[in-house]
Amino acid sequence: MMAVLAGRQTGKTKFIGGRRLLLLLVVGSLLFWTACGKSERRLQLGDPAPDFTATDQYGNTIRLADLAGGPVVLRFWSVDCKYCRADTPIFNDYYRRYQDQGLTVIYISLNEDQEMVRRFIADLEIEFPVIIDQGGRIAEKYRIKLDPQAVFIDPDHKLATAVLGGVGEEEMARLLGGYLQ
Repeated sequence: MMAVLAGRQTGKTKFIGGRRLLLLLVVGSLLFWTACGKSERRLQLGDPAPDFTATDQYGNTIRLADLAGGPVVLRFWSVDCKYCRADTPIFNDYYRRYQDQGLTVIYISLNEDQEMVRRFIADLEIEFPVIIDQGGRIAEKYRIKLDPQAVFIDPDHKLATAVLGGVGEEEMARLLGGYLQ
């Protein structure tokens, strides 16, 4: 409890003030170090999609730059994601219907446990490429902090939009409809 007597502080009050000063110094130092750290520009709609090269579940090398000319959906996910299990049939359906029109869907797993990823692929009958993002390097390029997140890339390989959470049929139609017939 803080006591103030006739404008003077007791020793206990000074101690509390010292804690506050220490806390202020710690917070200020953290803010300073954070501000002086590596500054990365935020990705924005219309920016070129960051390129990456990775290997999918079939052993094929996938390079994003090689997929220009058609829309690409990158789905960052994890095996314990309930939204991912719920909306994967929608991604499967779109991929089956529109791959001949240039649509590419790539699931990018944030889990590095290959067996868990293999089970997820088998359980949900995924036919499109699935990549395990070793060390999170692809997620870092796309500034992914939360999952699931779907990043929609237009045929010119510009970032069109990103959707955090589940993706429904109507949303897929709205986001991809301009590129597919």
